[in-house]
Amino acid sequence: MKEYQPGKAQYGDGYIMIGFSRGCFVVISTHIREIGQEIFQAHNHKDNLSSIAISQSLNKAASCGDNCIKIHDLSDLREMYAIINLDDENKGVDQLAWTDDGQLLAVSTRRGSLHVFLTKLPILGDACSTRIAYLTSLLEVTVANHVERELPVTVSVEVEPSFVAIGVYHLAVGMNNRAWFYSLGENNIKKLKDVEYLGTVASMHLNSDYAAALFEGKVQLHMIESEGLDAQEERETRLFPADDDKYRILCHALTSDFLIYGTDTGVIHYFYIEDWQYVNEYRHPVSVRKIFPDPNGTRMAFIDDKSDGFVYCPVKDRLYEIPNFSPTIKGVLWENWPMDKGVFVAFDDDKVYTYVFHKDAIQGSKIILAGGTEVPFSHKPLLLYNGELTCQTPSGKTNNIYLSTHSFLGDLKDFGPNELTQMLTQTLMLKRFSEAWEVCRLLNDQSGWNELAKACLQHMEVDFAIRVYRTFGNAGMVMSLEQIKGIEDHNLLAGHLAMFTSDFNLAQDLYLASSCPIAALEMRKDLQHWDSALQLAKRLAPDQIPFISKEYAVQLEFMGDYINALAHYEKGITGNNKYQEHDEACLAGVAQMSIRMGDIRRGVNQAIKHPSRLLKRDCGAILECMKQFSEAAQLYEKGQYYDKAASVYIRCKNWAKVGELLPHVSSPKIHLQYAKAKEADGRYKEAVIAYEHAKQWDSVIRLYLDHLNNPEKAVNIVRETQTLDGAKMVARFFLQLGDYGSAIQFLVMSKCNNEAFTLAQQHNKMEIYADIISSESTTNEDYQSIALYFEGEKKHFQAGKFFLLCGQYGRALKHFMKSPSTEDNLAIEMAIETVGRAKDEALTNQLIDYLMGESDGMPKDARYLFRLYMALKQYREAARTAIIIAREEQCSGNYRNAHDVLFSMYSELKSQKIKIPSEMATNLMILHSYVLVKTHVRRGDHMKGARMLIRIANNISKFPSHIVPLLTSTVIECHRAGLKNSAFNFAAMLMRPEYRNKIDLKYKKKIEAMVRRPDTTETEEPATACPHCAFQLPESELLCPGCKNNLPYCIATGRHMVRDDWTVCPHCDFPALYSEFKTMLQAENTCPMCSERIDIVHLKKINDCTQYLKPEDGD
Repeated sequence: MKEYQPGKAQYGDGYIMIGFSRGCFVVISTHIREIGQEIFQAHNHKDNLSSIAISQSLNKAASCGDNCIKIHDLSDLREMYAIINLDDENKGVDQLAWTDDGQLLAVSTRRGSLHVFLTKLPILGDACSTRIAYLTSLLEVTVANHVERELPVTVSVEVEPSFVAIGVYHLAVGMNNRAWFYSLGENNIKKLKDVEYLGTVASMHLNSDYAAALFEGKVQLHMIESEGLDAQEERETRLFPADDDKYRILCHALTSDFLIYGTDTGVIHYFYIEDWQYVNEYRHPVSVRKIFPDPNGTRMAFIDDKSDGFVYCPVKDRLYEIPNFSPTIKGVLWENWPMDKGVFVAFDDDKVYTYVFHKDAIQGSKIILAGGTEVPFSHKPLLLYNGELTCQTPSGKTNNIYLSTHSFLGDLKDFGPNELTQMLTQTLMLKRFSEAWEVCRLLNDQSGWNELAKACLQHMEVDFAIRVYRTFGNAGMVMSLEQIKGIEDHNLLAGHLAMFTSDFNLAQDLYLASSCPIAALEMRKDLQHWDSALQLAKRLAPDQIPFISKEYAVQLEFMGDYINALAHYEKGITGNNKYQEHDEACLAGVAQMSIRMGDIRRGVNQAIKHPSRLLKRDCGAILECMKQFSEAAQLYEKGQYYDKAASVYIRCKNWAKVGELLPHVSSPKIHLQYAKAKEADGRYKEAVIAYEHAKQWDSVIRLYLDHLNNPEKAVNIVRETQTLDGAKMVARFFLQLGDYGSAIQFLVMSKCNNEAFTLAQQHNKMEIYADIISSESTTNEDYQSIALYFEGEKKHFQAGKFFLLCGQYGRALKHFMKSPSTEDNLAIEMAIETVGRAKDEALTNQLIDYLMGESDGMPKDARYLFRLYMALKQYREAARTAIIIAREEQCSGNYRNAHDVLFSMYSELKSQKIKIPSEMATNLMILHSYVLVKTHVRRGDHMKGARMLIRIANNISKFPSHIVPLLTSTVIECHRAGLKNSAFNFAAMLMRPEYRNKIDLKYKKKIEAMVRRPDTTETEEPATACPHCAFQLPESELLCPGCKNNLPYCIATGRHMVRDDWTVCPHCDFPALYSEFKTMLQAENTCPMCSERIDIVHLKKINDCTQYLKPEDGD
């Protein structure tokens, strides 16, 4: 069987659909680039295809064959939209066609039947608050309230309606000029009545009591249920417009209180039902096509004949244009959620646009476009509630769509920062601040909180703004907002908020419109917008003009606009003594600006009259820049800026004025300039004084030597200032006079050591040079030159001294050892210092041999060996030497010298933390007891003297030169102190043959009598506690029988120390009994141990003496 084309159809933008009898159909394109290409192919029917048809309005294609009809969606041909089977038609189907609106599809069969199918329901629906009514079949209307979760109720109607209206308690359906009313009960729906109107009804609206039907340019308002009501007859029904009005009504709406309608003349009327009269009208330039009041009737959106959208507020009689309003918009729905009163959507066939009416914004009320949401094909929006749009579909069902502008209503925790940032923008546009708070909390970003706070200010939500600013720690804004939040004046509050958001021009406009316009002036002053402030002050506060003029003048001066600055300074002068300080500032400005403008005489006179020193300085600086030096100097002088005045007078060469000002001038630079000028004039005395003030000492010295013939003054200045060039000049002066010693001295002072050395060599003045150079900090080369000179002259001591200074210790030692002996043996002292510095073992041994006499057979004094060991820090050897020296001194009877040697060695060892030999400690104790005897006897304290002499007598071998005198003294003092037994014992010792003949004749007979008639009575010595173990032992006993410790002794009495009466010498740190030492110092203020002077106030009693009770060091 040959295939043929049962049909073809063209659709879209140049596409052709062709059906083939074998059951296939294909789509091809007529576009040049795609010509000949097959876009789509489908085998729709198994055996044959008899016809195809396309509905452009439905965007659907249908094909028939094999007893069935198949329908495709043209937007996606692969998708099968529907299949209709005709099982009764055994002969097959023939032709099919759509109606123009696509609502009906007709198919003829070979048997002669005609089948008509309903493809879509008329989209009829209405909403009242959150309740909706919509057509679910041709003879069925469903009433539903999804928001309040009421079960949907279906109402069967008698005819296929052309309009549907829903009210609070009623439902109305109708067609042509007839309407049927139903009462909506809690459990059932009851038909009330049907009403016929005077023309075909175009639309109808209901409220709780009334219905309003629009037909043929008129609106009939009537009660739905009049039975049982005591209603007045004229309130039952009314026809608009009245007979004498010549306009046509194009649209209408019914709220709970008002009937609102728009006319072809552009007038919108508000009819108040309760008072049964017109209460408001608004005249629009063109006719009003559609109106959409919000649930309360306080705002109304409307579309005019030009397809422009507006929102009208009857309360304020204000009109606001809806921005970016598409000409294809079919209708508007207001948000029914009570918290979002300003939100509404405008919709066309494809898209829903969300708008927000910002009523209380600081910029004034305005409408913004928040965003758009795509709407599925053939969906008609019926209800908007909290961002959820309920739409009616062609299939007689409803579908809910969430607006893209309300995406923040889901669970926010699942979104990332980018999505949350977008949501924050949405919430702020919709004024959903609580939701914005949650978004900011999740974002936890400073910029987010800032945006929220700024939005709160824009919408005048002051309390919420305070909460936000407090959250992110902006204390300044919190305090500022707390101060203004109680303001009731809307414009004043908005002005403050506009200022906080830095919109100062808006803030000014709002302030001026408020009850406190002066706030605009205060703001401009705070911002230092002086030009604006001046304009405002002329109108609001003329008394502030002088003060603002002054501030404006300061700003203009800073910008360099001196002409206008001068004018404003002049305007700023009040002439009122109350504002003297302000006027002085203005006069100062006038003075400065006059000078800058070239009116120098006026400016200078003004500045001189003015009390301010600073003004004179500033004007002087301006004049100096303008090279008006005489006037500048005059002002500086008047202002007591003498340095600056003198500097400018110098530039004018006015030396007379400079001389007058010089006593007041402190700048050395000016004194120097003046001094040079006076020197050039030959006035040297004035010049030298100026040079001295300038501290130019070289010039002072030069003038004293060359012109004023006063070398003594020059020499004094060189000594005081140590100037090198001055020293050279003085050296040259003395050289000319032939005073080589002085010349050498000043050459060294000027660091010309080589010249000084040469001069000393030439004139045999090397000793002078050496003395001078050794007191200066000089280089080793200079010291070496002197040393070599003295070496050549065989002056060994001087040569050794300078070899030592330049660090050549071997040569220095050689010369010191060659140096002839003198009374003070200075050469040996220097040799010891040399070896001490060198720390060289070979040099040390060489000097030791010299001191022992091994090199020249002449042993030197042991003191020098002691000093050598001390210089070498060999303290043990020094200690042994010190003991030997002390022994020799003791043998010679020089007990104080022996004491001092041992004490100095003891102190040195103690400071170096070296063990003190017990022999040294014992010898020092015995020698100190000897020293104390004289002190006690001189003070008449015979008991203490006797106890010390007993200690000495018990160690009499240590005093070989004075055995008999010491024993004699012991006998006498013991006798005086009443120690008769001790006196007898030591008297018996004196009677030995080796001592008897040496006794002083004065005391011999008395001592012999003592021995012949012995008296053995003796006062027992008092006992005190051992400081270590508290054992009671005699006061003068220094060895404790209890703990076997050597006890520390008191340097004032010689007794052993006790814990509760302890002090130490502030200089040598030796212990003493506090009470005894204090008594001693009142009589003589030197320490008996170290011989240092002690102020009694520096003596402190020590409560804890533990650190002084360590076991005595010893070998």
